[in-house]
Amino acid sequence: QFVLIKKLIGIGVGDGAGFGTNIFLRDDTALIHSRSGDNVKTTTFDTLSTDDSSTVFEGTSFDVAEENLQSRIRAVLLMAMSNKFGYILVNTSNKSELAVGYGTLYGDMCGGLSVLGDLYKTEVIKLSKFINREEEIIPLNILTKPPSAELKPDQKDSDSLPDYSILDKILINYIEKRKGFEELTTMGFDPVVVRKILNLVNNNEHKRYQAPPVLRVSDKAFGIGRRIPIVASYSI
Repeated sequence: QFVLIKKLIGIGVGDGAGFGTNIFLRDDTALIHSRSGDNVKTTTFDTLSTDDSSTVFEGTSFDVAEENLQSRIRAVLLMAMSNKFGYILVNTSNKSELAVGYGTLYGDMCGGLSVLGDLYKTEVIKLSKFINREEEIIPLNILTKPPSAELKPDQKDSDSLPDYSILDKILINYIEKRKGFEELTTMGFDPVVVRKILNLVNNNEHKRYQAPPVLRVSDKAFGIGRRIPIVASYSI
């Protein structure tokens, strides 16, 4: 789920605890070893747990606080490895996630560089298939299984977001082509979905301000390429 880099040596770090499944860990491990062989060390943090929060949260129900705690504990350990060994923590958030705020501050949004931050999720899939054009470098199951943050049992991205094939079309037209609500609905997108997505984009600028620097490959990258006020009184 995260990669630490020092020069050309990659260190893969897997989280086998919390709500992560063995299938996700297996696929991540296969990807790491398929290209780097002996240059990669895979470490599993079996000690990750939200149990220490039980006293503070006593009398409350499980919600986003516990979900994000897993991601934040993992980030603390990864940043500690970065400090200890001089590695760069490479952030894995894509442009779709950054756009709608589908990421945990001080958790999976940590890192020194965002490599995929200017590629939408569907573009990441296309790039992955291009990489696999001659041989299976990226395990096929990574590209075909339902996307999930794995921060609660049986969680899927589709629980709170439309399919990425729809989401990305809305985002591209809103961010790159600067089309508004009326224009998007005229194009045939569901008004309820459009309103939700546009409000998510507008309400999560504070997260993007705290994201790592993004490698820019488009005309409208997040960061210096696209800034909107963090606080605004309008909604869609």
